[in-house]
Amino acid sequence: MSAFDIGALLLVLATAIGIINERYLHLPNVIAQLLGALAVSIILLAIARVTGHSQFAVVLQRRVDDAHLPKILLDGVLALLLFAASLQTDVSSLRRNAASVFCLATLGVILSCTVFTLLFWAILQICGMPIPLSWCFVLGAILAPTDAVAVEELLSKSALPESLKTIVVGESLFNDGTAIVLFLASLAILTGQHDVLGNGHLLYAMVVEGGGGAVLGLVTGLAASFIISMVRDDEIAIFGSLALALGTYRLASAFELSAPVAVVCCGILLSNRLAPGEKLRRAKLNECWSLVDGLLNVFLFMLLGFEILTLNFSPLALLSAAVAIPLAFIARYFSIVLPFSIFGFGLRGDRRIPILMTWLGLRGAISVALTQVVSDTGAYRDALVAACYAVVIFTIVFQGLLAPKVIRGLLSQDDRRLNTAP
Repeated sequence: MSAFDIGALLLVLATAIGIINERYLHLPNVIAQLLGALAVSIILLAIARVTGHSQFAVVLQRRVDDAHLPKILLDGVLALLLFAASLQTDVSSLRRNAASVFCLATLGVILSCTVFTLLFWAILQICGMPIPLSWCFVLGAILAPTDAVAVEELLSKSALPESLKTIVVGESLFNDGTAIVLFLASLAILTGQHDVLGNGHLLYAMVVEGGGGAVLGLVTGLAASFIISMVRDDEIAIFGSLALALGTYRLASAFELSAPVAVVCCGILLSNRLAPGEKLRRAKLNECWSLVDGLLNVFLFMLLGFEILTLNFSPLALLSAAVAIPLAFIARYFSIVLPFSIFGFGLRGDRRIPILMTWLGLRGAISVALTQVVSDTGAYRDALVAACYAVVIFTIVFQGLLAPKVIRGLLSQDDRRLNTAP
């Protein structure tokens, strides 16, 4: 079966799931696609086990591996998804909440990684199935960032206050840069390079990669907005935005800068530099990127559901998955409540906001992709991958489905108009 055949099959399956969801289930589309792919995967594995055709399961696993989801995600799809999300960002609202977004995207990620690493290591020690602290650090870095794709889809129709929505979405857009620096540092420690945490190396990497990525994104976004403003053909303008997203991402990667931060910055700049009179062009640009975003989301979350075929369910992997789910929630809570307690950021003593932001901290495909970068094989890596998938699926499905009820339960009608900006 060729790659084209697999793509056609996925498109047919995605359409069928979408129709069933629209008529009967009424779930958010990304959750429906993920659940549909998971259901198909489980059914296929069950058929293979019942009929005794283990070779069938092996072929399925090979096909999923051949899809190279992590490579596809990190090499291009992530750029398009982040760019599409950044086009919808209101720069004036982001500017008002810049301190909160910056704190959560940097200090919050570091705190989440630290809390998860220490608790995960300690609990597995107590359970008698210890995992080295360096491996726990890798998993903590992988699960620290929230996913912009899942968050944007979830909040698009929610009744959150505008400023709180900006903080949640802004954090998910910018925290990938910090998380990737932490992840690379954890990999270095895993290979014996323990000096990466000393002499300010980690801080230097965050400042240079994150700051450099932001500068590059602003420069390319400014140049692209100037060029696009001189073009009359809307199709060329759309092609230019596509070239901007992919070109900026690859350029940042080539210079070892934060590619996610660069793409987000150029997307925000382009969106907000379109002249007020260019309403038709803005509408066409948003319509095109909404279509790109929707199609990529469907395929991404469907492939994510099929990735369960590649998991190795050992006792250590199952224990790691069970432990990681509550710890990811706890680590997320501390990563929010501690910075807000220290710096304030307009929280005004309302304890509901950290709980709500914790619940909206969905993990997604970027975490799954990072697990595949770990080249080591064996029980520890299997446990890491299983824990990551468990957290991603739990947060997207369980927290995502209950998010509207949590929002309504924690915020009254008047609260939904509250301003959490500094």
